[in-house]
Amino acid sequence: MVKKIGKFIVVGALTFLARLVLKKYKPKLIAVAGSVGKTSTKDAIHTVMSAALRVRKSQKSYNSEFGVPLTILGLETAWRNPLGWLLNIWQGFELLVFREAYPKYIILETGADRPGDIEVLTKWLRFDAAVLTRFGETPVHIEFFKGREELIEEDARVIDALKKGGVLVLNHDDPDTRALRALAKSKTYTFGFSEDATVIASNVQVIYEHGRPIGVTCKIRMGGNTMPLRIMGVVGKAQIYACLPALLIGQEFGVNMVSGMGALERHETPPGRLRLIEGLKGATIIDDTYNASPVAAEEALSALLEIETKGRKIAILADMLELGKNSEEEHKRIGKLAGEVADVVITVGIRARRIAEGAQIGGLTEKNIFQFDGAREAGKFLEQLIGEGDIILIKGSQGMRMERVVEEIMLHPEDKERLLVRQDKKWQKL
Repeated sequence: MVKKIGKFIVVGALTFLARLVLKKYKPKLIAVAGSVGKTSTKDAIHTVMSAALRVRKSQKSYNSEFGVPLTILGLETAWRNPLGWLLNIWQGFELLVFREAYPKYIILETGADRPGDIEVLTKWLRFDAAVLTRFGETPVHIEFFKGREELIEEDARVIDALKKGGVLVLNHDDPDTRALRALAKSKTYTFGFSEDATVIASNVQVIYEHGRPIGVTCKIRMGGNTMPLRIMGVVGKAQIYACLPALLIGQEFGVNMVSGMGALERHETPPGRLRLIEGLKGATIIDDTYNASPVAAEEALSALLEIETKGRKIAILADMLELGKNSEEEHKRIGKLAGEVADVVITVGIRARRIAEGAQIGGLTEKNIFQFDGAREAGKFLEQLIGEGDIILIKGSQGMRMERVVEEIMLHPEDKERLLVRQDKKWQKL
């Protein structure tokens, strides 16, 4: 009870200060919503816009009733430190009293873990632009919703919170996201690999160096212009999907395609999102450990399928959390896909045992399927298994801490704080 009261007071104080700060400085607000790819999209938008404009983005995944006001105030979370929260409130007050160099644009990631999460935010926020990414057949965080329709409806609340004359940007390739166009009362753009989209990606190819994958390239077409884009250090279409709305938002606020593409060429993708990391013994790691959902797992396995290698393709897949009643079916389905793509499948967690079952349906024999309860244990085993030319996909929900597997087999563990997710001291204690 005491904790709930404390949380109520802190959230209330931060929200009150954030509202006053918005009133004082009047920045333009850009919302990023959807079930898959929000953080990558937010970061890509920031890269494009910050090349010419004063911009702030949500740090990490600050997308909650705490995270959004913290972003507006330019503050870090104090975790469980009461004095830290008091200091945050004081610093927010100082921002009101003294005139400071405040950003002209703020990119806010909005997340819906439960019904009402985004509704709470849209009661006091109005956006100048909103981007909706993808949902997929079984979206992540669906556990506390009656169904996917209710989750989509919650995310779509950002559309109702658009200002008059605001801009809506939708993923054209996702039918549920595309259908939200019917709710739009303002200018709407779309992005994807479809010819009907406003900005279109095509000709995706993996870039190799000495036989190792080092990035991905594609062509981008927008407004009659076509330009090549190289994204280094990642594979798959996920980061391409993130770049497309970034170009649209940039164009809307004065950053032309040439400048935007130049910025994206220098863009460093966030850790744990299909990033390529050198592994031990000449292996290559595809680090997709930030989080997991069925649609993201499908995309990761698709990226693994597209890579050419003389070694084996190994998929280490952990529990996908917050799937509710869909959990068993979706784990088995992803396992089947993994069995069709990978030479070896390793699972981590109780739910992931269904992935092992699915892998056999997909064609793998039992001798090429291994199961573990924890990430460290799987990592130690994998260290002995891997060899020259192996491509190793590692993926699982945040709570499974699959970055620990990467840590066990990466060639330069001394770089883990820079390359891996969840490396700050608070996470290390969990």
